Amino acid sequence: MGAGAAGLGLALSLARDGIATALVGRHAPVADGRTVALLDGSVRFLQALGAWEAIAPHAAPLAELHIVDDTGSLFRPPPARFVATEIGLAAFGWNVESARLVDSLRDRARAMPNLTLFESDADAFVPGEAAADLILADGRCLTARLVAGADGARSKLRQTAGIKTRDWSYPQAAITTILAHIRPHRDVSTEFHTRQGPFTLVPLPGGHRSSLVWVMGEMAAKRLAALDDGPFARTIEDQAQAMLGSMRIDGPRGLVPMRGMSLPSPVATRLALIGEAAHVFPPIGAQGLNLGLRDAAALRDAVVAAVADGRDPGSHAALVGFARGRTIDARLRTTAVDALNRSLLAGFLPVDALRGLGLLAMTTITPLRRLVMREGVLPRLGAPSLMR
Repeated sequence: MGAGAAGLGLALSLARDGIATALVGRHAPVADGRTVALLDGSVRFLQALGAWEAIAPHAAPLAELHIVDDTGSLFRPPPARFVATEIGLAAFGWNVESARLVDSLRDRARAMPNLTLFESDADAFVPGEAAADLILADGRCLTARLVAGADGARSKLRQTAGIKTRDWSYPQAAITTILAHIRPHRDVSTEFHTRQGPFTLVPLPGGHRSSLVWVMGEMAAKRLAALDDGPFARTIEDQAQAMLGSMRIDGPRGLVPMRGMSLPSPVATRLALIGEAAHVFPPIGAQGLNLGLRDAAALRDAVVAAVADGRDPGSHAALVGFARGRTIDARLRTTAVDALNRSLLAGFLPVDALRGLGLLAMTTITPLRRLVMREGVLPRLGAPSLMR
């Protein structure tokens, strides 16, 4: 259940392998100025689904990543530069508007054999010993051996299954929008680390458009989001140190609360959770959707392996490996994103020193830099088969 990118990716991957699949969920529009940086493993997954060909013309490569410490700290390291060709890739990933990604996946889903679309929400989930019933809002009832919940951060399936969550929030919000600018971005994504949070400019196609994710204090974000386009664009130019020249707003705006959520396990009776139903991240480091697509690819592997062995794909035995692997991956990413964000907010000299030394080590110690780049793009341990 869930017709966002993670749910669509899972449904397409299962149908691709001949498994009769139903995709349940309303096809709501995506229009908040957000983009997603699809890392190399996610692109490989979309290629395997036959979806990347339609997305690629609307995506920009992320050939380099620059990190600039703009905290004003006494321990401020020099700017760091990471280049994809150093680890044998043309790009770390590709940035595409979220609406374009989801629309392309929906088009692919409508033409996919073995996949039936039910454009309705689910009202109830009733797990049983041999199967589960999913009651739709329009009164229809579907029966399946496994229900995958990709129904977002406020997942009804998760609540119905009684899975407890650990929730937290930050005193921040993220402003998102799309910008046009005079100077070319040259396929470079730039992240400024400020005392209020990261300020990130990510390339879009054409060379003179970028997406913005600007994390700052919640009240400051609300005030900035209320500005007219002209003053808003000039404020962004100032924060970007005019590196891309003059700017204008070229897309819708979004205001995203900074919060997190994790689970002890993404699995319950006849249910597996993926995407934001299983974990929520602040929009930092391009981790959220990429982790959700890894969930989808990993669940596909578990289901395909169970079916091939003649086992029940919704049984605990079939899902235990998926649950263990996804819990470890999500915890590692949660810890990294949380530590970076809190270190910027802390303002303590020892914390600044550790963060600065870590960034300096990554830029000067070649084996460490390459290891960090590879693991950031796609973890080697337990990578799903369609992402390798």
